[in-house]
Amino acid sequence: MTSPAKPLAGLKVIELGTLIAGPFASRICAEFGAEVIKVESPDGGDPLRKWRKLYEGTSLWWFVQARNKQSLTLNLKHPEAQDILKRLVQEADILIENFRPGVLEKLGLGWDVLHALNPKLVMVRLSGFGQTGPMKDQPGFGAVGESMGGLRYITGFEDRPPVRTGISIGDSIAALWGVIGALMALRHREVNGGRGQVVDVALYEAVFAMMESLVPEFDVYGFIRERTGNIMPGITPSSIHSSADGKHVQIGANGDAIFRRFMLAIGRVDLADDPQLADNAGRDARRDELYGVIDRWVQSLPLDEVLAALRQADVPASRIYSAEDMFADPQFLARDMLQSARLPDGKEFRMPGIVPKLSDTPGSTEWIGPQLGEHTASILERLGYDPQRIAALKAQGSV
Repeated sequence: MTSPAKPLAGLKVIELGTLIAGPFASRICAEFGAEVIKVESPDGGDPLRKWRKLYEGTSLWWFVQARNKQSLTLNLKHPEAQDILKRLVQEADILIENFRPGVLEKLGLGWDVLHALNPKLVMVRLSGFGQTGPMKDQPGFGAVGESMGGLRYITGFEDRPPVRTGISIGDSIAALWGVIGALMALRHREVNGGRGQVVDVALYEAVFAMMESLVPEFDVYGFIRERTGNIMPGITPSSIHSSADGKHVQIGANGDAIFRRFMLAIGRVDLADDPQLADNAGRDARRDELYGVIDRWVQSLPLDEVLAALRQADVPASRIYSAEDMFADPQFLARDMLQSARLPDGKEFRMPGIVPKLSDTPGSTEWIGPQLGEHTASILERLGYDPQRIAALKAQGSV
């Protein structure tokens, strides 16, 4: 039986991004069937190729971030390379870029030019502060977006400076908004007969959009949410606790019925039956008392016994997973979240599985991140360039 086509099969995507936000957005498209051509500088390509842990000179992250993509090298300062890009744009559905605003315009490749070449093109522009406003020309990485968007201010403990998350979460959130915006624009184009348009994603706005009730709480009450460590302010109990064997568990017992089951499970019938603790407001008012009780209970047992008791009581909880924990966990394995692939020398390794899970047209990994310029010749041949012309373009540094 023939497998159905992937949901984005037939879409052509050009990626002009580097590092994280732009490449992550196009990676999602590639995982679900879009043809993604990643345009890289012939001079080393995407810096991500050399970030973090390397395997025989190439980043392991690269093999994941660029999976299912084709690598085309173009020096966009050369007119011949710009002509190649324009020819690709004419047949593309989406172009994703994360240059600083104005860079493409200086190259003569701004929206007005590309839109004229292909009125149906959807252009996803990911930048620190967006394409407009007084800060648009300033450089802005994900860390800056997380800071300006409000995430860093509330992350950490109240008596210490703000801390960051352990990943570039701002870039990744921006990438997700970019894909959502692109699919919205395609929907408008295909269903409503609309033209292509620009999807303008600012990193700080991508983070800001995730900040829950921060805006109305300040506007109505002048309330500024502060750092609160591992607890979730206003929602009790929900925190991280340490076990007798020095491990850590997140317990979320903030539902009314869940809280009662939790207290009964740890032998605190008095708290389970206390009418003041029957709802979240009452529990939050006695937050310190409750967290003291839970801390003492968790500290008295090894983690496995804590988790077993919580499972028995049907209380949401999880150990704080390391990579080692994930590799041994049956849930990760059952959901194919640790997929096997092979490095260029044939060595088997694991990479993250595909998210989300589609029942009829799931995404997949067809190949790992390519070598720099691996597909340049084949792409140019498809565009009508003969081998002699391709060799000349390489010699002059255009590709």
